[in-house]
Amino acid sequence: MELLALALAGVLALGCVLFVARPFLREPAAVDDRIHVPGTGEEERIRLEEERDRALAALKELEFDHRTGKISDADYRELVGPLRAQVARGLRALDARQAATHEQSQAGEVTARA
Repeated sequence: MELLALALAGVLALGCVLFVARPFLREPAAVDDRIHVPGTGEEERIRLEEERDRALAALKELEFDHRTGKISDADYRELVGPLRAQVARGLRALDARQAATHEQSQAGEVTARA
C-alpha cells in the first residue's frame, strides 16, 4: 500500500512539474516577425537627433576637461565656439522639422473637419 501511495505521489509531482514548466518548454509563436523599417522622414529625424546628441556629448566632455584643467583657457575658447554652433544648428534643424510636422498635422485636422 505504501508503495502505491509513493508511486502515486511521484506521478502527481511529475505532473505538477510538467504543468508548471510547460510554458517555458514551448517555442513562442511570433505575432509579427517583420522588422520596423523607418520611413524617410523618420530616418532624417533620427539622424538629426544623433547629430545633436554627439555634439552635446562633445561639448559636455570639453567643458569637463576644461574644468578639470586638462584643457587650457585658450584652447577651450578656440574649441567651444564651433561645438556650440554645431549644437545650435542641430537644435534649429530639429525645431524646424518638428514645426513642419506640427503644421502638417494641423492642416490634416482642418481638412478632416471640412
